[in-house]
Amino acid sequence: MLLWFKGMLIGFAIAAPVGPIGLLCIQRTLMRGRWSGVLSGLGAASADALYGCIAGFGLASLAGGLLAWRTELQIVGGLFLLYLGWRTGQTPPAAEQAQAPLTRAGLAGDYLSTLALTATNPVTILAFLGIFTGLGLAAEGRDFAAAGLLVLGVFAGSLLWWLLLAGGVGWLRGRLTLGALRWVNWASGGLIASFGGWALLTALRG
Repeated sequence: MLLWFKGMLIGFAIAAPVGPIGLLCIQRTLMRGRWSGVLSGLGAASADALYGCIAGFGLASLAGGLLAWRTELQIVGGLFLLYLGWRTGQTPPAAEQAQAPLTRAGLAGDYLSTLALTATNPVTILAFLGIFTGLGLAAEGRDFAAAGLLVLGVFAGSLLWWLLLAGGVGWLRGRLTLGALRWVNWASGGLIASFGGWALLTALRG
């Protein structure tokens, strides 16, 4: 259980800094409700668990293969962020939209988009590899059951952060005017697009 708790702390710490995924979770929660934010966070937590598996089970060859495609992944992620930023900024915060029922397709899109964005961020795998290796938590010389507990803890910690974020933002949802929601869309879209532009610039320079 100590390993599970360590994994939970790692997952929470990696998920907590507010970047493009956090902005998407906040914006979707404000526009479409808590479940949209929760499913967006679940996609990011799933990608964190995937990279936790790679680091925790000591899959060095797979990690090396992913890092070999680091530039390409960063370009794909940057372009996707630019698209999401533009789309977010153009979304009208209509009262009818705020009351529209969520669909399975919409929730699946929320989940898959953040899963893809987190999975194409090479910083995520580098962070997990660095933390697991630095703390001596990689699976070389360990049993796989212990590594599995560690990865489950990473998923739980990451998901806990997204649940807290979606819950907190959902509490504010009914207290914002349409004008304020419009500014949220513009600001979120601009910041998300800037993350995408920075990712592209970094990839092309590298």
